[in-house]
Amino acid sequence: MLKHRFLVAQLGARMHYAIPRMLHEGDMLERFYTDICAVKGWPRLLGGIPHGWQPNGLRKLLGRVPQGVPNVKISALTSLGWAYSKARVGVEDPEQAAAMNIVFGRKFCEAILQHGLGQATATYTFNSAGLELMQAAKKTGVKTVMEQTIAPRAVVLEILTEATKRYPGWAQTVPSGPNCDAFIAREEEEWQYADLILCGSEFVRNGIARRGGPVDKCRIVPYGVDTRFRINRGPRKPGPLRVLTVGQVGLRKGSPVVWEAAEIVGKQAEFRMVGTVAVPGELLMQKPENVQLIGVVPRLDVIEQYRWADVFLLPSLCEGSATVTYEAMMAGLPVVCSENTGSIIEGGVSGFIVPILDPVQVAQSLQLLARQPEMLTELSTAGMACADSVGLAAYRQRFFAAVEDLSQ
Repeated sequence: MLKHRFLVAQLGARMHYAIPRMLHEGDMLERFYTDICAVKGWPRLLGGIPHGWQPNGLRKLLGRVPQGVPNVKISALTSLGWAYSKARVGVEDPEQAAAMNIVFGRKFCEAILQHGLGQATATYTFNSAGLELMQAAKKTGVKTVMEQTIAPRAVVLEILTEATKRYPGWAQTVPSGPNCDAFIAREEEEWQYADLILCGSEFVRNGIARRGGPVDKCRIVPYGVDTRFRINRGPRKPGPLRVLTVGQVGLRKGSPVVWEAAEIVGKQAEFRMVGTVAVPGELLMQKPENVQLIGVVPRLDVIEQYRWADVFLLPSLCEGSATVTYEAMMAGLPVVCSENTGSIIEGGVSGFIVPILDPVQVAQSLQLLARQPEMLTELSTAGMACADSVGLAAYRQRFFAAVEDLSQ
C-alpha cells in the first residue's frame, strides 16, 4: 500500500501540533508549514528572557513548540504570522474578522506555494485556511486531506441566531454580511477540492450534510489527550456538588444555560467556570451566587480544577469535538454535555447528553448526581475505564486508519 508523504499547513498550535507530530512518527511527514512558533526565526531567541519578565503574550508564543517534529522539517512563516497576530488584536466586528481570516488564509497558502510542494504526495489543511493549496495540489495529482475542526460556519450562525432569540444580550450581533458570506463560500469550496475530510465528531459530519456537502468524503476521527490528566479519584467530599466548566464564558459554549441551571439547582451545587469571560458587563450583574468565574488558568494548572470537581459540564451550542470533555473523562469526571459538544461520552454510562438550550435537563442531571453519590461513583468509574479510548495512542490509531483511505 502506498505510504503518502504529507505537507501539513497549519495556522496556530491547534491540538499542540498533534497532526504533524503523528505524521512524523509514522514516517509520513514531508514538511510542516506554520505561521509562527518558538523554535524557528527570531521567536527562538526570546526563550532566554527570564520567566518572571515574560508578559502573557510572550509566554503564549513560547508555548508554541511542535514537540516531536524535527526542526529541519518545520518552515515557520514568521513575518506573516506576526502580521496576522497584530491584525487580530482588537478585532471584534464579525465582518472585519471574517475578511481578515480570508485574507490571511489566502496569504498563508500563497506563501507555501512559493516554496513548492517538494516531494509531498498529499497535503493536510484545516478549514478556511487551505483552499489555494488544495487547488494547486489537485492540478499536480497530489492528494488532499482537510480537517473540519468545527461545524460549518453557516451551521454555527444558524444555531447562534436561534440562541440569541432565547438569550438576547449575550451576543452583540450575530455575524452576517458579505464577508461572512464569503467565508462560508470559501469553507464550502474547500470540500470540493478535498479527497478526504476528517471530522472530530458525528455532529460535524452532520453539519456538512446539512449544507449539502460531500458526506461520502467524511471520516469521523475523535481526538485524544495526554494521560497527565488522569486522576485517581476518591469518594466525593461532603457538601454541594462541585461542577466545573472549562472554556470561554459566552453564548457559543452554552454559558447562559449554565447560569440558568445553577439558579434551578441552588445550594445543591457550586459552579466554577474557567476561561476567558466574554459576557457583556450588564449581564455579569445577573450571575448566580453559586457560580464563580475563575478566568484564564494556565494549561497545567487546569488539572487542579479537574481535581476539585465532582462533575464536568459543557452544554455547548456548537463545537467540533471539545477536547476538554476528553480531559474530564481522563480525570474520572462524569460529563454532562450537549450532543453539539461532539463528545465521545456514552449517555447514561459515563455521563449525560442533554439537548442544547435546555437548562432544566441540565439541572435535573446535576440534581440526580447530587442526590445519588453512588451513581456519581459509577459514572466516574465507567469514565476512567474508557481512559485509554480518549488517550493520544487511540487518537493516533484512529487517525492513521482514516488516512489509509487515501491509498485505497
